[in-house]
Amino acid sequence: MQVLILGGGGREQALAWACRRAGHDVRLAPDLADASSADTDLVIPGPEAALVDGAADECARRGIPCFGPTADLARIEASKGFARQLAADLGIPGPRFARFDPSASTNVVDDARTWWRALGTGVVVKLDGLAAGKGVVVPDSDGETEAAIVDAALSGAFVLEERISGPEFSLLALCDGTTAVALPLAQDHKRIGEGDTGPNTGGMGAYAPAPVALRPDDLVAEFVQPVLDHFRSAETPYVGVIYAGLMLTADGPRLIEYNARFGDPEAQAVLPLLETDLGELALAATRGDVTSVPLVTRSRSAVTVVAAADGYPGNPITGAQITDRIDDAEALNEAGEGVAMRFDAGVTDGCVSGGRVLAVTGVGHDLDEARRIAYARMSAIEFRGMQVRRDIAWRAPGAALASYADAGVDIDEGTRAVAEMKAAVESTHDVGSGRGVLQGVGSFGGVFSAAAITELDDPVLVASTDGVGTKVELAARLGRVRGVGADIVNHCIGDVLVQNARPLFFLDYIAASVLDADMVADIVKGMSEACRAANCAVLGGETAEMPGVYREGAFDIAGTLIGVADRSELLPRADVAADDVLIGVASSGPHTNGYSLLRKVFEWAPMDTIVAGMDRPLGDALLEPHRNYLDPLRPALATGAVKALAQITGGGLPENLPRVLPDGIGAEIDLGSWPVPPLFRLVRELTPQMSTDELYRTLNMGIGMVVVCAAADADDVQAAIPETTWRIGRLTTGPRTVTLR
Repeated sequence: MQVLILGGGGREQALAWACRRAGHDVRLAPDLADASSADTDLVIPGPEAALVDGAADECARRGIPCFGPTADLARIEASKGFARQLAADLGIPGPRFARFDPSASTNVVDDARTWWRALGTGVVVKLDGLAAGKGVVVPDSDGETEAAIVDAALSGAFVLEERISGPEFSLLALCDGTTAVALPLAQDHKRIGEGDTGPNTGGMGAYAPAPVALRPDDLVAEFVQPVLDHFRSAETPYVGVIYAGLMLTADGPRLIEYNARFGDPEAQAVLPLLETDLGELALAATRGDVTSVPLVTRSRSAVTVVAAADGYPGNPITGAQITDRIDDAEALNEAGEGVAMRFDAGVTDGCVSGGRVLAVTGVGHDLDEARRIAYARMSAIEFRGMQVRRDIAWRAPGAALASYADAGVDIDEGTRAVAEMKAAVESTHDVGSGRGVLQGVGSFGGVFSAAAITELDDPVLVASTDGVGTKVELAARLGRVRGVGADIVNHCIGDVLVQNARPLFFLDYIAASVLDADMVADIVKGMSEACRAANCAVLGGETAEMPGVYREGAFDIAGTLIGVADRSELLPRADVAADDVLIGVASSGPHTNGYSLLRKVFEWAPMDTIVAGMDRPLGDALLEPHRNYLDPLRPALATGAVKALAQITGGGLPENLPRVLPDGIGAEIDLGSWPVPPLFRLVRELTPQMSTDELYRTLNMGIGMVVVCAAADADDVQAAIPETTWRIGRLTTGPRTVTLR
């Protein structure tokens, strides 16, 4: 066919590539001026402006098949207010909204401010008309909201929408006026900054298929088919692409926006996965029979990375010379597998001429391979002031995880291992008098009577041995190891503290592929600082160099802490009972647990990025040392009202709290009773398939220690702890389990 693509950006280059691949003769042009029915078999408009200006209407007048809606139907993109009202009328789920027009009200800013205040939650401010993907502001404070409303009113009509949360993804449906077929789901990255920060852009990258546990056909039925049915009943059938920008919220998918054309840069990521001839599909749609051409996609993944000009999205600086060390626009990677493609957008005569300059797409067997190919291809391209996000597809690893086991750690198998070893450990308890072991495997620490310590009436030794887990990999990668030295000490202090013991001395063990004296010294310094703060001595340690066992640069640490307590003051007490109150003490972060999940979730996120919603770089948040609970809890323990303590380590609240409860006593935890810190909120957002129970038994979610006391003593106990604490639940009669509600 002779195919005319309207437009000349990256999306249009991808459309042209997809049609040429099937053997069609393709031209790109900014408008219909040089098109005629004699030499054009099909027109595919690229940008929304061409549709709003009536490209499809003009094609109909000339008798040229056009895969795009009329100007009137293109209002689903040209007017945010129209699209929102249409969706609401059709019962399509989306946020609450209101449209405001300065031409219809002299007090439009006050009207908008009043509506927002009455809504009682955050809003998104959107210009009603076309804005090249940059007419959306997501304010983070009341002040920013006020300013965004004022700015929007100066530009004309605008829409306020309830701010909802969840991962966003894009549904592209090819429509023939009656039915629609879906392309693979995609996810784009609208913000200019890594970690999805900064102003909105036209798109800094995309990937497909997005790991969303929803069927595209079901989404078409919910978000696209009602629109098609509506327009068909009005005898104005919609032909072309309906792009539904969706958000997966806790209540299910919700509509963010409609577009009337292929997305940019989603098209660059999705079209390389299309096995079917795009031109044939589009032509069949113009004839009202898109399903006559079977839509087949490749079992591959694609990642598109955009290079933007200096100053974009505000004031792009043009003119920079572009250097590309690879001549081919499409090339195999070094292994001969997977394809890398370059799609130009703002490029003229080899120089930067627009805000989004070009995009590269990597296609591989999975997202990891596609991503590596895309970034390898982009590394061959340079120009002055070039802006490239390093984290495209960074949300994907977490989105595919439904359990900690998916990240390589099986909590159930760990629990089974403890049960399996219990018999073997207890078989040694008859050595000697057999009366020294009071608590063994399965407790937070082993307890052994030490009557020789005469400062107590009946002293017992409390021991804890533990490690830091896969947090050490992140510490080694970022070259920040001192914190994990504090981690191992404070973790062990917490394990003996829950039995009301004070620490005496600590022993450490460090193993690595090749020992680095400076690294070892830094780790031990972290241990020494933590021990000194707890009035505990570092008694000694062991190092081991194990080449061939650990990979290069990797290391591991473990330690044993010995504490002492009076037998009469050991916790948990025997009077732990139903209706006792649970008081939560804040954690300082993930501590030393859940890092196999965390490293997987943030595998593609730069550690020096301050992700949206956080106040410090991601690496700082992940490497925050395990806090010492000894000092804040000592005054509470001195009241004599504390019945039990539980440190929230591996297994989270659901698995750790039962360890201090007697048979016949369970616990109820009130989710929402404490403020979940930003890092944990982000993990929740990035793992939509992970159940609440699974997440809360993988991470501490902001609660590092739980205090159990009688309800009558709760006020005194909280007052004795010199920091903010929360009543997070209560004990109940029933199975020794934790219910999250």
